[in-house]
Amino acid sequence: MFDQVAKRYDLTNDVLSLGNDRFWRAATTRAVAPRAGERILDLAAGTGASSVSFARSGAHVVAADFSPGMIAEGRRRHGGIRNLEFREADATDLPFADDEFDAVTMSFGLRNVNEPRTALAELLRVTRPGGRLVVCEFSHPPSRAFAGLYRFYNDRVLPVVAKAMSSNADAYDYLNESIRDWPDQPTLSAWIRDAGWSEVAYRNLSFGIVALHRAVKPV
Repeated sequence: MFDQVAKRYDLTNDVLSLGNDRFWRAATTRAVAPRAGERILDLAAGTGASSVSFARSGAHVVAADFSPGMIAEGRRRHGGIRNLEFREADATDLPFADDEFDAVTMSFGLRNVNEPRTALAELLRVTRPGGRLVVCEFSHPPSRAFAGLYRFYNDRVLPVVAKAMSSNADAYDYLNESIRDWPDQPTLSAWIRDAGWSEVAYRNLSFGIVALHRAVKPV
């Protein structure tokens, strides 16, 4: 499914989010706080849109994704960036060594993993002690009124726009369903804590449409 939508994936997301994806990506970059010389894993990186912003800091960034089509498109667009590499990877069985990365991050990909708690444990394994985790993921607006508007947009507006924009509109039906079925902010925070992370916290973006979760690997 993701292979099929790779070429127009970023454009479609920009339109469907009404441009908010740029704000979410910038907030994630600030939370990760990449620094020159660090190794950063951007998991579920897609075509590498977020990875590029991390690489601008001078950090060495590994953009990893389960979809060969996404990786191929990322290499086509950003293959010339020396401190950015693309790797195929299964989030539940990462092909990296223990304690390899200074920071790990995942944007809008955790809910697409069959076993998200296993993925959180794998991210912990490959992060050095004292290293940081940032997960940016769709969530549930705490305001009932706004949640109703958001549900209306996802159910009625998003499918129409996706059909016009995407090469595979059915993929965005899946997107809507996965957002609806995903746990709320406190539940995901509990999953992160149970995986072994410490200093777990989150903040809402765009009235809770998205939540930015942060944690640290215990020393």
